[in-house]
Amino acid sequence: MKRAGEQKKSKEELPQWDRDWSLQPMNAHGLVDEYLEMVLQFGFTTIFVAAFPLAPLLALLNNIIEIRLDAYKFVTQWRRPMPARATDIGIWHGILEGIGVVAVITNAFVIAITSDYIPRFVYAFKYGPCVDRGYRNEKCLRGYLNNSLSVFDMGDLRNGTYENQYCRYRDYRAPPWSPEPYEFTLQFWHVLAARLAFIIVFEHLVFGFKTFIAHMIPDMPKDLCDRMRREKYLMQEMMYEAELEHLQKERKKNGKRYHHEWP
Repeated sequence: MKRAGEQKKSKEELPQWDRDWSLQPMNAHGLVDEYLEMVLQFGFTTIFVAAFPLAPLLALLNNIIEIRLDAYKFVTQWRRPMPARATDIGIWHGILEGIGVVAVITNAFVIAITSDYIPRFVYAFKYGPCVDRGYRNEKCLRGYLNNSLSVFDMGDLRNGTYENQYCRYRDYRAPPWSPEPYEFTLQFWHVLAARLAFIIVFEHLVFGFKTFIAHMIPDMPKDLCDRMRREKYLMQEMMYEAELEHLQKERKKNGKRYHHEWP
């Protein structure tokens, strides 16, 4: 018992770096797995946010918990890695930028194609009871459901057992008794043009807002940039002084004057 207590006491007296040696070493890929996990989460959250708006909230809760789990893992389970200087996160920055662009375009298409907002908007301003009077209230959407349903003649089926019977389906096509049955109507092209216009306007607004925010919030604070420039200036000055001292020693040693020496 006494020897076990002495061993425990001696182990506690060891420096932190000696105690860390018994921990599990970090894998050969370093933080690649951690970055990959965050990038995948960012991609799924942003690309499909229009389909599942609660995804950012769930991602936030997950990250709050994972911060503490990663802290516990790096402090108590993994051996401390060798430090290395890095200016930024490397290629991951470009990957995140690309995912952001894809996310904006994808959400614009999801909202424009799957949402019922644009067909309602076109109907209210072009085909509804409030044409030429502006979109005022829900009365402008009267008849929208009937307008959005096309007619299909059941007698056009191969077996022909449903003559003089009709069914309705969601589309903008001409009725079977028209000169060009089942062709796209003019309203279909109006809705399609409105959807494409919404996609273009939406992505330009989002990209413009992103550029404005990036301009207002720089990647590095101004005081940090000033410190980096000062550090670079001091380093160059030290190099110049060292070179000048070396040339002066060479001149005293050889008694010659070099053409590239400072006056």
